[in-house]
Amino acid sequence: MKALNLHAIADLRYEDVPMPMRHKGEVLLKIQAVGICGSDIPRVFIKGTYHFPTIIGHEFAGEIVEAEDDSIIGRGVAVIPLLPCGQCEACQEEHYAQCSQYDYYGSRRNGAMTEYLAVKQDNICFMPEGISYEEAAMCEPAAVALHAFHKCSVEAGSTILIYGIGPIALILAQWARAAGVKNIVLVGRTEDKVEFARTLGFSLAVNVKQDNLEELIQEITFGRGVDACIEGTGESRALETCILNTKNYGTIVSMGNPVGDMRLSQDVYWRILRKELSIVGTWNSSFSQKKNEWKDTLLAMQDGRLNLKPLITHRFLLAEYEKAFALMHERLEMYCKVMFVKRL
Repeated sequence: MKALNLHAIADLRYEDVPMPMRHKGEVLLKIQAVGICGSDIPRVFIKGTYHFPTIIGHEFAGEIVEAEDDSIIGRGVAVIPLLPCGQCEACQEEHYAQCSQYDYYGSRRNGAMTEYLAVKQDNICFMPEGISYEEAAMCEPAAVALHAFHKCSVEAGSTILIYGIGPIALILAQWARAAGVKNIVLVGRTEDKVEFARTLGFSLAVNVKQDNLEELIQEITFGRGVDACIEGTGESRALETCILNTKNYGTIVSMGNPVGDMRLSQDVYWRILRKELSIVGTWNSSFSQKKNEWKDTLLAMQDGRLNLKPLITHRFLLAEYEKAFALMHERLEMYCKVMFVKRL
């Protein structure tokens, strides 16, 4: 079969690889759709994976073609890429994202930028009726966005600020809208991203390089500041902006992966103390027996609370990988979610 195999940093090859072997407790998937995550770009061009070669891809959906249970053959599924060990303290408490010995499709083991992949049956989520494979492949970023939104602890009628206009930020904005958040401020640094957010119905999207963000926040909150901020870029200036614009006793959710050291000025750090702000981290998503954000996400796609198709701006065949990765790596044009599909 064909796959995108990362042999070394910046050495991604579309090549023949052996068909995967399905082991006990696994199902064999025919991959139908797989998204390119923003984290895949540094993975391919800068950092590499945990071993070489590695087939990358962790946002995916596919059709079950082999299984121990014949009744599920032909069913469509999204797949949770994180594989918890099941033995550590975090796993015993069902905090699987905190597992100390986890594995991961697409970085620590082979992932889904391929024709077929054997996956643990415990990691599959059956697609509800009416959901496409492309939408199901968005389940991973959508569950991550839901996990971050839960950290905001906001109520209907509140105001939130989301710094960044990437796929997760835009999905998070949809979760906020579905929850009745009154004002959703999306902050970007390029006009094309801001305009894209506005076409999705987020009229309070602003270009921080051109628009007066502080003035807007003061106007819509009557001088109080926003109830919660989600920092989605991992940059010091963005975090400072969130701290300065959050109300007393408000919440800041740190979501963006930092590209370097995070630094705060003395004055901004003092605002954390003076305002008694809560700063919380968010990582991955929850998929325990008590709280399963993946199932919640699929149901929200089905009932219309989430509309993710408009976020998929570019579709490619796997053989067109050079165009797909160049688009994102070199930022050749505005994109949101770039996805490999079975057929165009």
